Amino acid sequence: MAFYTPSLLSSCSAYRLNPLLFTRHRFRIKLSHSHLKPRYFAVAARENGVFVSPETAKSFDFTAEERIYDWWDSQGYFKPNLERGSDPFVISMPPPNVTGSLHMGHAMFVTLEDIMVRYHRMKGRPTLWLPGTDHAGIATQLVVERMLASEGIKRAELSRDEFTKRVWEWKEKYGGTITNQIKRLGASCDWARERFTLDEQLSRAVIEAFVRLHERGLIYQDNLMTKQIIGSYMVNWSPSLQTAVSDLEVEYSEEPGTLYYIKYRVAGGSKSDYLTIATTRPETLFGDTAIAVHPQDDRYSKYIGKMAIVPMTFGRHVPIISDRYVDKDFGTGVLKISPGHDHNDYLLARKLGLPILNVMNKDGTLNEVAGLYCGLDRFEARKKLWLDLEETGLAVRKESHTLRVPRSQRGGEIIEPLVSKQWFVTMEPLAEKALQAVERGELTIMPERFEKIYNHWLSNIKDWCISRQLWWGHRIPVWFIVGKDCEEEYIVARNANEALEKAQDKYGKDVEIYQEPDVLDTWFSSALWPFSTLGWPDVSSQDFKRFYPTTVLETGHDILFFWVARMVMMGIEFTGTVPFSYVYLHGLIRDSEGRKMSKTLGNVIDPIDTIKEFGTDALRFTFALGTAGQDLNLSTERLTSNKAFTNKLWNAGKFVLQNLPSENDICAWETIMTFKFDKEEALLRLPLPECWVVSKLHCLIDMVTTGYDKYFFGDVGRETYDFFWGDFADWYIEASKARLYHSGGHSVAQAVLLYVFENILKMLHPFMPFVTEALWQALPNRKEALIVSSWPQTSLPMHASSIKKFENLQSLTRAIRNARAEYSVEPAKRISASVVAGNEVLQYISKEKEVLALLSRLDLQNIHFTDSPPGDANQSVHLVAGEGLEAYLPLSDMVDVSAEVERLSKRLSKMQEEFDRLAARLSSPKFVEKAPEEVVNGVREKAAEAEEKIILTKNRLVFLKSTALASTS
Repeated sequence: MAFYTPSLLSSCSAYRLNPLLFTRHRFRIKLSHSHLKPRYFAVAARENGVFVSPETAKSFDFTAEERIYDWWDSQGYFKPNLERGSDPFVISMPPPNVTGSLHMGHAMFVTLEDIMVRYHRMKGRPTLWLPGTDHAGIATQLVVERMLASEGIKRAELSRDEFTKRVWEWKEKYGGTITNQIKRLGASCDWARERFTLDEQLSRAVIEAFVRLHERGLIYQDNLMTKQIIGSYMVNWSPSLQTAVSDLEVEYSEEPGTLYYIKYRVAGGSKSDYLTIATTRPETLFGDTAIAVHPQDDRYSKYIGKMAIVPMTFGRHVPIISDRYVDKDFGTGVLKISPGHDHNDYLLARKLGLPILNVMNKDGTLNEVAGLYCGLDRFEARKKLWLDLEETGLAVRKESHTLRVPRSQRGGEIIEPLVSKQWFVTMEPLAEKALQAVERGELTIMPERFEKIYNHWLSNIKDWCISRQLWWGHRIPVWFIVGKDCEEEYIVARNANEALEKAQDKYGKDVEIYQEPDVLDTWFSSALWPFSTLGWPDVSSQDFKRFYPTTVLETGHDILFFWVARMVMMGIEFTGTVPFSYVYLHGLIRDSEGRKMSKTLGNVIDPIDTIKEFGTDALRFTFALGTAGQDLNLSTERLTSNKAFTNKLWNAGKFVLQNLPSENDICAWETIMTFKFDKEEALLRLPLPECWVVSKLHCLIDMVTTGYDKYFFGDVGRETYDFFWGDFADWYIEASKARLYHSGGHSVAQAVLLYVFENILKMLHPFMPFVTEALWQALPNRKEALIVSSWPQTSLPMHASSIKKFENLQSLTRAIRNARAEYSVEPAKRISASVVAGNEVLQYISKEKEVLALLSRLDLQNIHFTDSPPGDANQSVHLVAGEGLEAYLPLSDMVDVSAEVERLSKRLSKMQEEFDRLAARLSSPKFVEKAPEEVVNGVREKAAEAEEKIILTKNRLVFLKSTALASTS
């Protein structure tokens, strides 16, 4: 006997497909008891008002979602059940900022991670999804400073301890907002293990990491320094926030600006000896330390080796040098080098050994290096300097120019590249091990194309600036010696007592120390997240031993460098292993037009508002249909479609429940339970529709399970959608009515309805947890919750021949339905039919005579099965349903022939008039030559369509008239 062996996620018929989804999905599961405490499951939950049933509720009530979630949590279902196996599935939640409010990006990662967690929980693995929040140094300090400002208080008016106390107070009051919102999305996290990056344990891990990196020579304060600026480095500086910010916190925008052309006179030359430079930031000229030209630029070769006079500096000279870095075809071909205020100039100055001058204070005003402009804001200085240059004849011209402006992600101000004393981590030796992890297959990045980005970044990595000039965060564990040069003499220790002991050992008992005021970059603590949350540096802790390394890291592709790669490097450095085996990257959520969501565009969609309107399950299902690594356009149409899917599930549950026996009908339930579907011989005993739908279900279980294992969630969702809606709801439920309402055999239909539906709920549960749990609890004889039930068994029998046979029955049904629609047959009218086929086909089609009659609205008493056309074939509509399967529908059963002839004749007359009008326009040279091409083409298309309709209508009339003639002869 041939059995159906499908390829992974095979395509399905297009007519089933919701066009907003692009494909389909389905799921199934089994249940098992949790080890935590006794369960009362459905009965107790229903009595407590947690669940409502489709038997009593018209549709699923979204307000029940929070009750269901609280019930899950109260039963301990979110905790890892260590009795279920020894191979845990572990995800560390990307910690959202404690200042945050839920946005669609959060909703995306919560959905995808919860899908993974719920699936593996049902697969029987101890499952831990560890949640937490990030202290978000800059963001949180900014929020609290604004709060204080509203009270008339400036941060500078408070001591550090007073300010941090106010921040902790704010955190306790408002910090749980995003956690509660994440719960609203159905996140089945173990909240008993929730972490915060400033928790005592995590803070201890941060200090330990800093100390160990310093001991290994990987943390430094001074390197590649110059005599002018000791212990300094180029950073992104926020004058408003008064701190360095990471590259991630800088956003670039195209903005209108000005390009200024300025004369630099050549020292010792004539009045005509000068170089013209073009700059967008003339105020930085006070920091110029050289003028550069290309060595092969003949225009300036005579000046190489001479000195140029920097304007408005009272005659300060800088060398004119040559370097191939200069693009001689860009601008004037002359480059001013201001290494203290430009990243590229800084790197060039380091290569050439040029001095570095800083002309700017930390607040964005110019310092004493700027001479008369000292104390002016950078932008005010720019205006005044240009006026002065014009007065002295050194201003050549200025012109409009589009700038790529770096702005602070937090405050929106323009970021200043600035040389500043900072702490750094040497990254190259760490990056080498992280590269090897991917090369050796120890780490898999999905989608695979992001491996190239990962490798490129790590292969070209720069040292990491880890210090921030803030008060909120992990204070750098460095202590300086009072009276000593803080650049040369400092102590690294795990706490103040240890620092003092070290200082006393080296400098004597009377030594005084003070701690570095800066804090660590928030990303430093985040880089330790997968193992610090599990107890590291205490490697003997139970959680660390059981759950580390973790399984998957899921996050947005936009932070692959800033977070994921750093976690890999730190995990290998401190634990000796890669912190997770897989990295799953999702794309960005955009609006329906593909634009990035922003307050400026007014296109931000609030997840909580969306949940209230469409339900959590519809939102989650919409997210899940995306493709890994690709951006997803979110539209009301998609959400509306998936809300309809939720309602369809609910209505299907209502049908199943209404057609099952009462829980008290023991005899009926004993009969239903005799049906088994896990053996080939049992499957073959089923009637054709039942064998078909069970075979399709078993096929789906294998495809979906493979899809889940390979993280093909979009394919899983689409396949499941199609099976439920296209196969189960549209076909099997309708076919089952022939058994339930007409011919007997209701027990087999009841057994199959229940079996298929409960497995659909299982397979859909990771995507749509709330409605599936509610429907599961409404089914009779539930002994445990859906969330902790067992995943469906795979490799169950699938009968390929029965699938093909039922598909033939479907084709015949569609053909009859189409003919009825074509002839406008009233829906309630039953018509007769002759089915013509070979003996083998007739045998299985005739066995399902009642199903065919029900689905096609045929007169059960007038369905004839024959191997040759009927005698009235010339008076019937001839249908070809497939190879070797035809049907004849007597025309007189469907329409009043004479009335139809009259109706079509009138219709043909109107169609001919319309065609003649179109043809007349096309025959006019004036129209064809002068009208726009698209208009002419449009008329041609309409004419072709009209002509085609005329031919079809004429053929129909010929057929009808011949039928009428035959009936009267």
